[in-house]
Amino acid sequence: MTDTNDRPGATPEARAQHEVYERLHATDEFRDLRRRYRSFAIPWTVAFLVWYLLYVVMSNWAEDFMNTKLVGNINVALVFGLLQFASTFGIAWLYSRHANKQLDPVASELEQRYRREIGR
Repeated sequence: MTDTNDRPGATPEARAQHEVYERLHATDEFRDLRRRYRSFAIPWTVAFLVWYLLYVVMSNWAEDFMNTKLVGNINVALVFGLLQFASTFGIAWLYSRHANKQLDPVASELEQRYRREIGR
């Protein structure tokens, strides 16, 4: 990654903004923000990928089970597939709630500090 200070023609304003960002990046608040994000994103990403791969594995190697009729022409595979969509929207909804409560307040404070320090 190229440092803004090393770029030919970097303006003093760009250098100052980069320095402010680097200071904020080193704060406990920024580390806490990353920790909060990762504590949600990584487990839910892993859970969803396992759930998705289970669907793929079951579709390939458990055909009899996936072809089991539940009601009329609705079989386990169809329900499984629809649950994939439902879980995607469910996780997105959970993330939205998590971001609003846990991430946005810290991110807003860091942004305000950044703007104050660069004079905007």
